[in-house]
Amino acid sequence: MSPKHVPLRKCIGCQTMKAKRDLIRIVATPDGAIRIDPTGKAAGRGAYLCPTVACFELALKRKALERALKRPVPAEIWDSVKRQLEGTAHG
Repeated sequence: MSPKHVPLRKCIGCQTMKAKRDLIRIVATPDGAIRIDPTGKAAGRGAYLCPTVACFELALKRKALERALKRPVPAEIWDSVKRQLEGTAHG
């Protein structure tokens, strides 16, 4: 039996390829909303980010999320992602 295929995605912060399940997916839905996608299956254009504050800050500084989603990202989305990271950082 062959090993199970693990989908890889690139972090928009550190530019490293990692397993999709190890990253946070942020999705721009067809109706224009931008939100965190915990299932990884929501329809729309997705961007992936390592669950670390360092990658978050790098992505924020380089405007990587705006580029990946091809649209401006409201500050509330950045705040929401940062809150989620801070919640998991010490866990």
